Amino acid sequence: MSDMAATVDTADRPLGRISPRQIVVLVVASAVMVAGLVVIAPALADLPDVWSKLTTGHLGWLLFALVLQVASFVGHAILFRAVSIDADGDSSRIGFRASTEITLAGHAATRLFASAGAGGIALTAWALKKSGMEARDVAARMTTFMVLLYSVYMGALLFGGLGLYTGIIPGGGSFALTIVPAIFGGAVIALVASAQLVKPGESRLRRWLAPVGDGVRDARHLLRRGNAGLVGALMWWAFDIACLWACFNAFGHSPAVGVLVLGYFIGMLANTLPLPGGVGGVDGGMIGAFIAFGVDPAGAIVAVLAYRFFAFWLPIAPGAAAFVTLRRTVATWEAEDAGEVARPVRRKRAPAGQHGLCHQYS
Repeated sequence: MSDMAATVDTADRPLGRISPRQIVVLVVASAVMVAGLVVIAPALADLPDVWSKLTTGHLGWLLFALVLQVASFVGHAILFRAVSIDADGDSSRIGFRASTEITLAGHAATRLFASAGAGGIALTAWALKKSGMEARDVAARMTTFMVLLYSVYMGALLFGGLGLYTGIIPGGGSFALTIVPAIFGGAVIALVASAQLVKPGESRLRRWLAPVGDGVRDARHLLRRGNAGLVGALMWWAFDIACLWACFNAFGHSPAVGVLVLGYFIGMLANTLPLPGGVGGVDGGMIGAFIAFGVDPAGAIVAVLAYRFFAFWLPIAPGAAAFVTLRRTVATWEAEDAGEVARPVRRKRAPAGQHGLCHQYS
C-alpha cells in the first residue's frame, strides 16, 4: 500500500481541530511577510514607497483579476469532478457542487495545516472516503488528479525554459532562470512517466512509484477517452497566471508572457518549503524570479502582493464556508448509507486485475 493510501486509511476525520496556536502562527507569519515586503525590503534596497504604490492600483484591472481567480477555482473543480466521476456519469456522489466544496475547503485547509498542500490532501481523502470509495480507489484517484494537474506545471517549466533560452519565446533570461527549471521539469516528467514500468514491491521506493505509475496510466486513459473535464487542469493554471497578469497591469504593465509564466512557476516551487501556512515562500520566490528577469522591483512587489491577496487570502473565507457545507453533504451521504434516505447510492468496483480508475472513469 502506498503512503497516500496509508494516509487515506487514517482519514476518519477531515482535519482534526484547529488550535489557537496555528491561527496565531499564521497571523504573525503573515504580518512579518507583509512588513518585510512592503516596508523593510524597499527601504534596504532604496526602492520607491511600495505602500503608496499599492494604493494606486486600477480598480478595473483588480476586479478583472478577481474574476480570473474565480475562473481558476472553477477549473480546479471541473478537473476534480472529471477524475471522480463514474463511467455512467450519474452514480458518483462527487458532483460539481461537492467538487467545488472540496476545492474551496481544501484551499483553506492547506493554509491552516502544513505546507505543500498537506492539509488539502487530508481533507480531500476524507471527503472521497466518506463518499463511499475504498482506500485504494481514493489514493488512485487523487494520484491521477495530481498527475494531470502537475503535468501542466512541469511542461510549462520544460518548454517555457527552453523557449526563453533559445529565443523562440520572447523575454530572454539567464541559464539559471531558464535551462535549470527546464531540466527540473524534464526530470520530473521522465521520473513520473517511468513509474509506469515499476511493479509493486516491498521497497519504499516501489510502494511510492507504483501508484504514481497507475495514476499516469489512468491519466492517459482519460485523455484517450477525450474527457472534456480535463480542460480544468489548463484552466486552473492559465486563469491563475492571468490573475497575476491583471495585477501587473493594475499597477503598471506586465512583463513578456514567457517571463510572466516562467517567473510564476519558479515562484510556485516555494510551496514545498515548510513555512507556516505556506506564507511568504511563494511571494518571495515570485518577486525574486521577476527581479532576476529584469522586472522593476517595486512593480513586481505590488503585483505579487495583489495577486496573492486574490489567490491566497481571499479564498480562505469562502473555503471555511465550503467546509461547513461539505460537512452537511457528508452527513447526507452517511444518512444514505445508514438507510435513512430512500434513494440508495450504487457503488461499483473494478473487476479483479483491473485498476479502478480505468474501469470507472469516462
